[in-house]
Amino acid sequence: MISSRRNLLRFAGTLAILATTHGARAQTYPSRPIRWIVPFPAGGPSDILARLTGQSLSERMGVPFVIENRSGASGNIGTQAVVGAPADGYTLLFVAAPNAINATLYPNLGFNFVRDIAPVASIARGALIMLVAPSFAAKTVPDFIAYAKATPGTINMASAGNGTPPHVAGELFKAMAGVDMLHVPYRGVAPAITDLLGGQMQVLFDPVPSSIEYVRTGKLRALGVTTAQRSEFLPDVAAIGEFVPGYEASTWFGAGAPRDTPPEIIRTLNSEINAILAYPTMRARLADVGASVFTGSPVDFKKHILDEIDKWATVVRFAGVKPD
Repeated sequence: MISSRRNLLRFAGTLAILATTHGARAQTYPSRPIRWIVPFPAGGPSDILARLTGQSLSERMGVPFVIENRSGASGNIGTQAVVGAPADGYTLLFVAAPNAINATLYPNLGFNFVRDIAPVASIARGALIMLVAPSFAAKTVPDFIAYAKATPGTINMASAGNGTPPHVAGELFKAMAGVDMLHVPYRGVAPAITDLLGGQMQVLFDPVPSSIEYVRTGKLRALGVTTAQRSEFLPDVAAIGEFVPGYEASTWFGAGAPRDTPPEIIRTLNSEINAILAYPTMRARLADVGASVFTGSPVDFKKHILDEIDKWATVVRFAGVKPD
């Protein structure tokens, strides 16, 4: 009887120690700098948004968020670095739309994105703009579709590279509108815009941040935006879905962590990210770069990622998209 009582007390003491350790870990996180890997080059949309949110998180959580650019292979190199990092909450991935496209585009990745990256929080989303030069014959999406059908194979569609969001957004438009366009991949959006301005290309689907000033200054014409509704940044520009029912494509961004990251750390990060996204100043700063707030739980973000993987898998396979 005494032995049983001693065992019971010992067991209770062990539980108390575990509970205290668990609570201490949750309370002390984070206690040192957090490395946030952006798997794309400096200066791009992911880098800009990571630095905006990282700065606000640093101020709120009291530790530096160190932005580290590891570009290459359409984001796969940086993603692989996070997959292999310790699951302790001190290495994060800045997740973006290419991660969902790459799941199908690259058949032999050394990781499984859904299995190996734990969704933490969605952060922002934005539209792409269907752009043409002011001298182009079409002034609306219906005009463009009619012109493309009347002159099949004569329209050059630029993109930032094979399998990039501008490319797959264009391929989705081709399939749903029933038009034939020649895809011309560039290494980045800047040279694609240059040739669109110069008349060598006829159309480009491009994220708002890198093209909105060309639209505002009249150097390029916006025929439509790719989101389901009109963009708050270009309210006079129609959504393509108004003329091609069901058409929708968007850029989106969020945070991920290595799988097996403790649930309490993921909850803490999700709560803190959602908190800074509620700041009017943060919303205004995102608006400055053409992005709108996109919040939710880790479960919400995972569902969004899975839906995007399924959607773009269909487009990649139907169009026969291959990586560069």
